[in-house]
Amino acid sequence: MPIKVPNALPAAHILESENIFVMDADRAYSQDIRPLKILILNLMPIKYITETQLLRLLGNSPLQVEVDFIYTETYVPSHTPSDYLAQFYGTFDEVRHKKYDGMIITGAPVEHMEFEEVAYWDEVSEIMEWSKTHVYSTFHICWGAQAGLYYHYGIPKFQVPEKIFGVFKHRKCVEHERLLRGFDDEFYVPHSRHTEEHKEDILKVPELTILAESDSEAGPYIIANLEKRQFFITGHAEYDPTTLKQEYDRDFKAGMNPKIPQNYYPDDDPSKQPIVRWRSVAHLLFANWLNYYVYQETPYELDELYKESEY
Repeated sequence: MPIKVPNALPAAHILESENIFVMDADRAYSQDIRPLKILILNLMPIKYITETQLLRLLGNSPLQVEVDFIYTETYVPSHTPSDYLAQFYGTFDEVRHKKYDGMIITGAPVEHMEFEEVAYWDEVSEIMEWSKTHVYSTFHICWGAQAGLYYHYGIPKFQVPEKIFGVFKHRKCVEHERLLRGFDDEFYVPHSRHTEEHKEDILKVPELTILAESDSEAGPYIIANLEKRQFFITGHAEYDPTTLKQEYDRDFKAGMNPKIPQNYYPDDDPSKQPIVRWRSVAHLLFANWLNYYVYQETPYELDELYKESEY
């Protein structure tokens, strides 16, 4: 929990410079409890797997979180029954009049395609534009991160010669950033993708900051527009312990001769139990986002969020 101090206390500035979160009295007294409203655009074909991974992390918090799920109307997933979607999901048209504390846009198995070739690209673009005036902080994951960087900032993605597949070492690129609070100097995160963004393209955009990256082939991991509270996460800290194993086994059985995921199996032996190196990172990443970029800053009355919007 934050430290509550009297307004304008000089010590507050010292504590903040030491990366200790401080809440002044006025802000504390105005924070009546209400659930955080989070919207999840789930673009993965098997919805329940991604739901479970995300809700496990969102639920590991003392904060109350209320989640709405939506799917794309322009492309209805074939791997999820229609009655499941009808019961647990809505469409963008059903929520466009609402405002949210936070939003998550997931990955999608379409990275080999150009963005404009994706069946639901226009709809996702509309949702991303809407998020700028209806969502306080947006969290983009994997293809969702690539899509967000391309739509908002024109940053392209590129095919890589060999799939980025495994659990890679990363390091923090900035100090005293709240999203990274509690992270070790070096930490591991899973990646599974055939495309990447080039670091030099990201650095050309003054609004963006690379918060963490891998010095190996995984490249930039967390990119952010801190002023607009947009986060672009290229890896999968939310993955279950066996997600990479299931992907490897699937491709192996299909005769695709996949490479063994790096830094995942002991001695690179797929017959052995994978080593989980990223669980604590996942919990910190989502807890920090929820606390510092959603709960602590979002207006108590969501109707006050971007009041000028007439979307």
